[in-house]
Order: sequence, then structure tokens, then C-alpha cells
Amino acid sequence: MAGGSILEDKLRAWLSVRSIVRGLPAPVADHGGYRVDTNSDAEARRWVFSRPTAGLSSLGVTVQQPRHFLKLCGSADDLRGILPDRWQIQPPGYFMQAGEPLAERSVPKGYTVAIDRTGDIAHVRIMSADDHLAASGYAVQTRDAFIYDRIVTAPEHRRKGLGAAVMTALRRARHIPGTPELLVATTDGRALYASMGWRTLSPYSTAVLPVA
Repeated sequence: MAGGSILEDKLRAWLSVRSIVRGLPAPVADHGGYRVDTNSDAEARRWVFSRPTAGLSSLGVTVQQPRHFLKLCGSADDLRGILPDRWQIQPPGYFMQAGEPLAERSVPKGYTVAIDRTGDIAHVRIMSADDHLAASGYAVQTRDAFIYDRIVTAPEHRRKGLGAAVMTALRRARHIPGTPELLVATTDGRALYASMGWRTLSPYSTAVLPVA
């Protein structure tokens, strides 16, 4: 799918780097989108598309097995409209890109931050005063993109700025200027990233066949 749109190029870059940080096979072009053979207990395979295509519609008809996911840079209505009713639409996501960075967010008093690096992967952990994991996240830099992944704050530690502190710590691992900073956010995460100057490139919708 070379020579695609800017959105498609960013989606391909994000998906490729996500495979690195999660230890998954690299995505391959398939049915006008990209396929990742995840082969986990929760997910056997996913296809990701930058736009509705005939290939996406065809997969909706031909794929019969559970634990197969179809993902689209588009609204839930866009995805629902081209799939048979047996597909279940999941909660919405948002494909996002960082804007100009705002002031760095420091770790609140009473918390400590640790950064581990394994090859190109950075892993940030913020620990509470009683030595429990309060927040964490991952990031990877390639020549095509810098992506953030699995930014999580424990429920009892939310609304203290820990998510923003994780993002700040991870961003220090970025060493190739000019590469886009990308992630896919939940609805709650979108509000955090928007407050940090991120913008939504596209809704990111998911459909799955339920396990019988």
C-alpha cells in the first residue's frame, strides 16, 4: 500500500512500531489494509484499515472465527454500516498525534519514577510511597514514528497527574527529531492527551466476532 494518504502512512507507521513494543509479528498488507497475526488467547488476528474498502467489507462476510478483529480509522457507524450484524462494535478509540509539547509534567510528591530500556523500548513505572505500581507506559522510537503504548494509571491514583508524568518521562526517549508522535486512545485517555496538546487524526473503531 505504498503511496497512500498521509493518514494511511501514519497508521502503517504506528501499527509497525506497535508490533515492536508488543513483541508481535510485523503487519503485512492484506485486503487493502494491514493484517497482524497476534495469536494470543484474547486475539488471534486483526486487520486494520485507514478507510472503508471492498476488502474490509469482504472480510466481514468471509471471516467466521471468533477472536478476529476488524479495525477502521472511521466512526462506529462507518464500520457498522459495512459489516454483517454478527460483528460486535467495541467502545470507541481515537488515533491521535502530538502537537507542540506543553510544559513537562513532573511526578507528584510521594511518587517515584523509574525508566527501563530494552533495545528501542522504553518502559516507565511510577511507584507510590507504599511501593505499589501507580502508573506505567511504554514507548518506542523508529525512523518513521515515536509511539506511546499502554499508558495506564491505577484507579486509586487517578486525577493526580500521573498519566501526564508518564508521558513526559517517555518522551525523553525520543531521539529522532521530526518523527510523528502517535497513539490510539480510549475516550478517557483522549481527554488527557487533548489537555497536553494532542489532536485527533481520526476515530478508531473496532469490531469483533464474539466467542459463542
